[in-house]
This record gives sequence, C-alpha cells and structure tokens, in this order.
Amino acid sequence: METKMTERVKQILSWYSSENPGTLTSIARLLMHGRLAGTGKLVILPVDQGFEHGPGRTFAPNPDGYDPRYHFQLAIEAGCNAYAAPLGFLQAGAAEFAGQVPLILKLNNSDSLSKLGGAPCSAVTASVKDAIRLGCVAIGYTIYPGSDARNTQLQELRELTLEAKEAGLAVVVWSYPRGSGVSKEGETAVDICAYAAQIAAQMGAHVIKVKPPKEAVEHPEAKKVYEKYNIPIKTLPDRVRHVVQSAFNGRRIVIFSGGEAKGTEEVLKEIQGIKDGGGFGSIMGRNAFQRPKAEALKLLAEVMKIYTS
Repeated sequence: METKMTERVKQILSWYSSENPGTLTSIARLLMHGRLAGTGKLVILPVDQGFEHGPGRTFAPNPDGYDPRYHFQLAIEAGCNAYAAPLGFLQAGAAEFAGQVPLILKLNNSDSLSKLGGAPCSAVTASVKDAIRLGCVAIGYTIYPGSDARNTQLQELRELTLEAKEAGLAVVVWSYPRGSGVSKEGETAVDICAYAAQIAAQMGAHVIKVKPPKEAVEHPEAKKVYEKYNIPIKTLPDRVRHVVQSAFNGRRIVIFSGGEAKGTEEVLKEIQGIKDGGGFGSIMGRNAFQRPKAEALKLLAEVMKIYTS
C-alpha cells in the first residue's frame, strides 16, 4: 500500500523549488519510502567502506557482508529510506532487488592504501549514466573541505550535480573536512561541521551528510564569533541545531553519519541527540551491517523509533 504524500514532505519539497519535476520526484521517493515514509526523516544504509577501508576491516565482523546482496536485503528488511554504495556493489544486486529500495550511487571513492597527506581527494569511479541505468534516485559524492585538492573536488561536484539534476536525480553530498586546513580533532569541531554543511548547501546538494559535531571550535576567528554571540554548543542537540541552521536555516536536509562501530547504548544516545537538535536523520553503515542481521534489524528499528517519537 502506498503512503499518501504528507504535508511535511510537501513542505520539504517546497525548499527545492528551482528543481525540475524529475528531481523533486526523486527527493520525494527518498522521503516516502520505508518505515519513516512521510515523516521528513531519513535512515540510509551506506556501504562504501569495503572500497574505503578494505574488505577485512569492513566485513570480517559479519562475513555475510562480503556478499553485496546482503546489504540490499538488510536495507529492505529494515525499512531504510535508501541504500547507498559504489558502482560494483549496486551492480551486483540492482536487478535482483529492482524497485524494492531507493538506491544512491556513490560516484567517487578513495582507498586506504595511499596516504595523500594534505590533499585527500577521491577519484570519480562511476557516472550519472550508471546511476540512471541502475534505477537510482540519487548520486552521492564526497568532498573534503580543508583539503589542498578541494578546488578539483568542487569543480567535479558542480559538473556532476548539473548532469544529475538534468537527468532528474537528487544529489547527496558527504561533506567531510579533512586535509592540511584542519587538525584531526578539528574534523568534527562544531564550527568546521557547520562550515562543511554550508559549503555542501552552497554547491546545490539536496541532502547533506556530515559527522556529529563535537564541543570544540577549531578556527580562532570562528571562536571569537561563537563567544561574542554566545552560540550554544554545550550539548549535542545544541551543536546539531547549529549545523542544521548553517544549511540555509534548516531548509536543506542534513543527516549525520554513524561513524566507527560503537555500542548500542552509545549509538542510541547519539541518535536521540541528533533528533532533539532537529537533525533530519542518520546514514548508518558499520554500526548496522557489522552486526549479525537480527541485531542490526533490531538496532535500526530502535533508531527509527527515536526519529518518530
């Protein structure tokens, strides 16, 4: 049974009034699928870690994950809004599971074998044409604000975004500060996360993925402003609220990554903080697929319950 388009989803679509009907339909498909359909919240399963971190580090904790089809099944059974992965993983199951879960094709990826130091930069590993061929609703692309190679990334993103929108697809941007412009600790500082969200929004992203912000301010110039205007950053809801505000005053969908694997209680506490701060949802990979399926389904159900409570 189809869920009727809700007022909340109509409101969110109104924020993207410059887009064509195809792209608006793709955004609506993301928002109207799965257990959270119609709520304006998203829980997405991303599985690009095999490419990014290597198969052993990624799939050994739950060997079922070596099979690309497993992740389609997990996303479908959990009622996720979408499943995001690189070209190879999507190609391995897109036909078998056609139409059962919205797909996001990750268009750029990097590996952990080469250390680029101050200039991390992901290679373009798939195309908008691949996304259309596989029936995807969106493309995904990672930028590294703070990288010496950021200009190349932003230019590539601009071109891919234009092509995706012309084809009626949505654009999801992973905005992860990294490189010589930020310290390791600063990658999750609240001012840096907010800046990353702003950059992605300015680049035309429909959905922005950032890391949960920590209680730290990286840039000295930003620190003066945060202190002068008493910007609240003490709690996670405070920080999430500020990051969402930084994405066009909440008129862009901002979701938060789950990060490295951690305990269930810690995951759910973080999700509650994101929800309380007005975050639009989570994109949760390792914390889901590295657990046995029954455990993963239970966790994802609890996460979705928090977002709807």
